[in-house]
Amino acid sequence: GHSEMLLTPHSKIQVMEGAKLNFPDEAAMAAAGQISGLAEELTAGDLLLVLISGGGSALLPSPVPPITLQEKQEVTRLLASKGATIQELNTVRKSLSLLKGGGLARIAQPAQVVSLIMSDVIGDSLEIIASGPTVPTSHTVRDSLDILSQYGLSSSLPASVKTVLFERETRRLGDYSHVFNLIIGSNTISLKEARNTAERMGYATLLLSTAVCGEVSLVARFYSLLIQCVCVWQAVSDPQFSLASERDRLKEEMLKVTAMLGISDLHLEDHLKALESWGSGRPVCLLAGGETTVHLRGKGKGGRNQEMALRVAMELHQVQSGKMAEALDQCEVLFLSGGTDGQDGPTEAAGALSSPDLVGTAKDQDLHVEPFLANNDSYTFFSKFNKGANFLMTGLTGTNVMDVQAILIRQKK
Repeated sequence: GHSEMLLTPHSKIQVMEGAKLNFPDEAAMAAAGQISGLAEELTAGDLLLVLISGGGSALLPSPVPPITLQEKQEVTRLLASKGATIQELNTVRKSLSLLKGGGLARIAQPAQVVSLIMSDVIGDSLEIIASGPTVPTSHTVRDSLDILSQYGLSSSLPASVKTVLFERETRRLGDYSHVFNLIIGSNTISLKEARNTAERMGYATLLLSTAVCGEVSLVARFYSLLIQCVCVWQAVSDPQFSLASERDRLKEEMLKVTAMLGISDLHLEDHLKALESWGSGRPVCLLAGGETTVHLRGKGKGGRNQEMALRVAMELHQVQSGKMAEALDQCEVLFLSGGTDGQDGPTEAAGALSSPDLVGTAKDQDLHVEPFLANNDSYTFFSKFNKGANFLMTGLTGTNVMDVQAILIRQKK
């Protein structure tokens, strides 16, 4: 649906496709070979422009000889099966690659190298994005050997991998003064623009975090508690409400949940003070982003953003029979969670929107949320609920800077 993104018939740009389903394959390896050959021919008067985004690790496979692509894939698969983190996986990948971990920039010397980078990782670590082909690595081969030993894989490595790891231990990193790396797109940039837009619309706005991570059910619990807190402050000016004790309880629960999530840049106490200082009457917009995970228990169809929206709705529904019902009833609340690439899981939706009354309204339509959540079937739920009106449909955006969440809260008129 983006014909304007296709090359014209006489374009000088050559496209080499590979890494189908985000898995390094022979086509990607052939493309990496051509890229490497181009870089090796550059001179001091040349400029190498490198465009990097998520998926680059799979698109640029070039194992150090005599390691084969299949052997490198097997090492990666074994590590992943043992539960290795993306940081650990990329550390080992860089040790086994000619182009990752700054390899492409080294080959391009003495040409100047400029990399324009789209970040799809929490913290925007240049080393991690696409395994850093133009970024000097801070890891040594010893780090890779330690990781492999930690997961009990040292003895099962192919002979070629062992040879390369021990040979590379003494290699110098080289000079990177010819390289300029610039992040031009990130979750932070996206959320800052969203904040500017919300403020222009009259919302009192907070950017909570760009590093939201953890299991969706726990993150949804955090968002539910935060929404309840804001609703308490929105309603506190009404003399019929006495919710001071509820406010303190919510704060305590939020602190416990955030401690479990370990979100690095979430300064919750400061945010709560700001929210409390705003008091009631001001429409509020809360923004956050990152990348969560879903513990798959069922065989349904969905994505982490659609499941997040559905779980937040369920959390809010479950507290409406208690004291919080009064405060929630005084506010209009809208929760949105979406993927910036325009695709949430294996669906055409970018995400979904929800509100505290969603679960009750769904029951009126003979839709019960619990079975859908138990089967990780959020897409099917939103397809049936209100004829799909709660889907966030953007189409593919052509980029990816992780996920965003937005919460809008205002007093009912």
